[in-house]
Amino acid sequence: MKTSTTRSIRAGTIDIPVHEFNTVIVGTGAASLNCADRLHQLGRTDIAIVTEQIGGGTSFNTGSDKQTYYKLSVFGTEPDSPYEMAHSLYDGGAMHGDIALTESVGSVHGFFHLASIGVRFPYNQYGGFVGYKTDHDPRQRATSAGPWTSKQMVECLLNEVQRREIPIFEHHDCVALVVDGERVIGLLAIDAQQLEAENFGLTLFKAENVVFGVGGPGGLYKTSVYPECHLGAIGLALEAGAKAVNLTESQYGLSSIKFRWNVSGTYQQVVPRYISTDQDGKDEREFLNPYFPTMGKLATDVFLKGYQWPFDPRKIENLGSSIVDVLVYIETAVKKRRVYMDFRHNPRGGDGLDPFRFEDLEPEAYRYLENSNALFGTPIERLAHMNRMAIDLYRKNGIDLSTEPLEIAVCAQHNNGGLAGDIWWESNIAHLFPVGEVNGSHGVYRPGGSALNSGQVGSLRAAQKIAHVYGESTVEFETFADAAGSTAERMTQIIRQLLQPDTSDSVDAVRYRDEFQQRMTESGSHIRESGAVAQALAEAEAQIGAFARVRARTRAELRTALSARHLAIAHAAYLQAIETYLQQGGGSRGSYLVMDAEGDRVHPSLDEQWRYKPENPALREVVLETARVADGRFESAFIPRRPLPDEEFWFETTWNQYLRGEIYRSHDEQD
Repeated sequence: MKTSTTRSIRAGTIDIPVHEFNTVIVGTGAASLNCADRLHQLGRTDIAIVTEQIGGGTSFNTGSDKQTYYKLSVFGTEPDSPYEMAHSLYDGGAMHGDIALTESVGSVHGFFHLASIGVRFPYNQYGGFVGYKTDHDPRQRATSAGPWTSKQMVECLLNEVQRREIPIFEHHDCVALVVDGERVIGLLAIDAQQLEAENFGLTLFKAENVVFGVGGPGGLYKTSVYPECHLGAIGLALEAGAKAVNLTESQYGLSSIKFRWNVSGTYQQVVPRYISTDQDGKDEREFLNPYFPTMGKLATDVFLKGYQWPFDPRKIENLGSSIVDVLVYIETAVKKRRVYMDFRHNPRGGDGLDPFRFEDLEPEAYRYLENSNALFGTPIERLAHMNRMAIDLYRKNGIDLSTEPLEIAVCAQHNNGGLAGDIWWESNIAHLFPVGEVNGSHGVYRPGGSALNSGQVGSLRAAQKIAHVYGESTVEFETFADAAGSTAERMTQIIRQLLQPDTSDSVDAVRYRDEFQQRMTESGSHIRESGAVAQALAEAEAQIGAFARVRARTRAELRTALSARHLAIAHAAYLQAIETYLQQGGGSRGSYLVMDAEGDRVHPSLDEQWRYKPENPALREVVLETARVADGRFESAFIPRRPLPDEEFWFETTWNQYLRGEIYRSHDEQD
């Protein structure tokens, strides 16, 4: 195990220590930890993990009533194959076919590895891992270890990493990638425990490879279900020249906001009562009632939000379940009221609707509750019967669903887009491997739980490429010192600027961050309008230029200020991608509505402004790439998506290609 620092470099007037490893892995989420574990399995032990906080990421802190892991079917009589699963991923649109096939093939590797190290996926008396259907899933490929599936994954993978004695540099915030030409050669971090030192805690890591597992863009939105401790760091890679793909495609859905958690699954299937109040908790209303013809239709829509949880514009027409999301948004964002799910009472009716009765439910909802022996009582009683853990989860976080309503909003939840990578999860910046949610492998519509699978497959693929191709040292220290010195001097200048005395127009980092978070929630979330996005992009670019006004009043505030800086860069990239999509005629798809005065009505009882543009299906056949250009702004362009591979594989030929290492070549080299 290699942990000592033997060298340093001079950056201006300060000395910065340098740690040297073959591979540095950023983050301690499920993807990063898996990559470290797999690299060690493959004999590459000259590795280290750099992280702000063990257990501080989305993998450890999020879930749902039954958090899903998606993989190839491994039990049952229904036929399945890697190509069938690849079609389920690819057919969602705007996803490269070779990546879809890779995620499908690798799903079995990833799943059984997790099961073998202790993740408690349930199996029957024959050892079969029985599956169930999830959203956008034509088979029964889904499985779950309960509300905390990804947390179990992190815990078990962390045990493996610690058992292997892989060094972890905790309390280290990555603040810049060190790039030489078209490849990464290391990174610059701040050691939060050394902020008061002369060098501000700056620490360099020289590495042949950087695995970038920094999670999704949790810090971009004001209304968000991402854990508050998780901000994301995609802006660091974008600033360094990494390409992104499909930044337009994020998921949004109903979530609690006091304790950030998705209210999907059983939380909706027990049909809670939806109410709104004024900001003081008064003037209680059952605000959904006026928009539905019958209580049966209203209650069925609420039920369907259980497994139609992400907002989906295809489920608006004819009072589909996503009308609930729109009405919650109008109540909170437009009318400035507060919305709650009340599990203490059944929906009460009013505004022409009868009170809730089971026999008024549509057949799909009625049969589900009947098969669950849950045609009785109040929502909290049904929830206790069907999923006691769902109640316990909130109670552990200070909310008793049996005595108080649960405040909710439509929140940003997951980014289907992210940094671009090839079938080995390698960026256009060579030796940089974005893994987990920061990698934009998903298309428009992805099966529920496929993100957890993608993180495990991608991190395994990165480990394989590194172990078999990039295991030797090729970067001279002098080369690293030149590039790292320039990077460190640039960041030191930014830090010194942040620590300058206040001026009349100074702002603190939290206020600076609040500005772009509000902008993203208003213009770059699930309700989008072309003029508003264009204005937001202009404001975003101006805000990046105004970072010179930000002040950190203490050194402890430097971390917040530097994270706000790269998040501001990222939010400009997201808005520019959205603007490009809208300019090219893109309509409502995935998990967002594109507002259009000439479009379809959202609901006949809503104002005329609530019209939306239907999807342009042709744009499913392309992916949108975004990159930073010379002036620091971003440009986006559509490129055709690669189809599903259709070549035939003869065993002896494959064997020889494997032995010669030809399988690790890039697309360009193969062509």
